[in-house]
Amino acid sequence: MDNLFDGELFARKLSQFTRLGPTDRQALTMLSGDRVRRVRARDDLIRENERPTGVKLMLSGWASRYKIIEDGRRQIMAFLVPGDICDLNVFILRDMDHSVGALTTVTFADIARETIEFVMDEFPRVAQALLWDQLVAHSIQREWTINLGRRSAFERIAHLLCELFLRLRGVGLADGQSCGMPLTQADLADATGLSAVHVNRTLQELRSQNLIVLRGRELVVPDFEALQQVAGFNRNYLHLDREGRHLDANDV
Repeated sequence: MDNLFDGELFARKLSQFTRLGPTDRQALTMLSGDRVRRVRARDDLIRENERPTGVKLMLSGWASRYKIIEDGRRQIMAFLVPGDICDLNVFILRDMDHSVGALTTVTFADIARETIEFVMDEFPRVAQALLWDQLVAHSIQREWTINLGRRSAFERIAHLLCELFLRLRGVGLADGQSCGMPLTQADLADATGLSAVHVNRTLQELRSQNLIVLRGRELVVPDFEALQQVAGFNRNYLHLDREGRHLDANDV
């Protein structure tokens, strides 16, 4: 599956929140082409305590928000996939309070403040969709808090896989029952508050129940409804049903 991400696919993601017109899509293409950068796996897009210089738009590859505590342990607070924007309002910060690191080779647009402000001012539907997208990011963060605080290990892993599958499908990067899955067991452990051994055991249990198949860097979900049921997964927090349809364009 092609992992390249362009303005059209970015528009596909934001179209989950509002219908976009042709000029809106052109604006998104402009955003996705602004100061394109590339970093290797395990390098950082930006580090904690650095001054932010632009809004990061993921074009290809996977990254994570994370913090390292004093003894060197890592906590992953979010996975970033193609189409995700890192901190739309980052310019108000003097310095970063967390790091964003590449989990695979990552290509991203480092969008200048002036470009973001121009698009937000001139394209109100794009501005509404971007703000809606940020609200969904906060909603995902709340769900991750529930994951860490109340769900079992089995439910945590199953729930996270459901979420990632739907997020990738929303931007056209899931094909039927399968999607890319480059995360290591250590990555999953650091995101779910489990040990790598516990993650391995949980993945084996999911496999044994034929809920998932892992083939290299690919995840196959034979029966999504079954995985959703064992995870206690309710997709409403992803807001993928265009609840922002009252913002629809008239020139589509």
